[in-house]
Amino acid sequence: MKTLLLPALLAFAALAPAQAHHLWIEQEGKTATLQFGEFGDNLRETSPGLLDKFMTPTATLVGPRGEQALALEKTPRGFVLSRTATPGEAIVVEEAGYPYFENTHDGKTTRLAWTPAARYVTTFNAQEPKLTFDIVPTGQQGQFRVVYKGKPAPKVKVSAVIPNGWSKEATSDAAGLVRFDLPWQGNYVIEAHFEDKQPGARNGKAYDTASFVTALSFTHASGAPALAAAPAAAPGK
Repeated sequence: MKTLLLPALLAFAALAPAQAHHLWIEQEGKTATLQFGEFGDNLRETSPGLLDKFMTPTATLVGPRGEQALALEKTPRGFVLSRTATPGEAIVVEEAGYPYFENTHDGKTTRLAWTPAARYVTTFNAQEPKLTFDIVPTGQQGQFRVVYKGKPAPKVKVSAVIPNGWSKEATSDAAGLVRFDLPWQGNYVIEAHFEDKQPGARNGKAYDTASFVTALSFTHASGAPALAAAPAAAPGK
């Protein structure tokens, strides 16, 4: 997959879920990092570059003891979180300050509010949604629920992706549920896009359409040995 110009890519994020940039959280050892790019293409945006578009991402640790705000430290290769998720915990991140996009057609200008978010989980135990547009485990391995504003989101296309580019797609049912086989060990991202065409406001600024992309990431311990990741793709400018 070739990297597209970001403004056009984001404007059509809800129409082209397989091609849109997204956030995801990687946890390796004692470090958890928020990445932006395309997980299946092994593409991670950097700073200076497209990573600089992010202004105010907020991160929250969710666990049996409640919720805890996490700090994010911007580095040239992603945002490093102030702590990792231990077994039974999850991390959610949302960027509600991403710049609006304006499109003009036939003399009419419309404003698009794009909100990327991510969730990292350490277990398939059922979890409550926290993000505006969220993907959560249901308690059954390989089954997930897609939720918008706290309610199940039906008829949403959802992709399961691994770092070598393999992917599978499913559509959420009336209860917002999708299910995937997880044939390999290693890291997965479950990604979905949603578009709300009702006008509204975000942070006091009006928009005509709201577009969301959310990615749930986790490490799967069972299955066949993990496939090698695709060669790293060059970040944008």
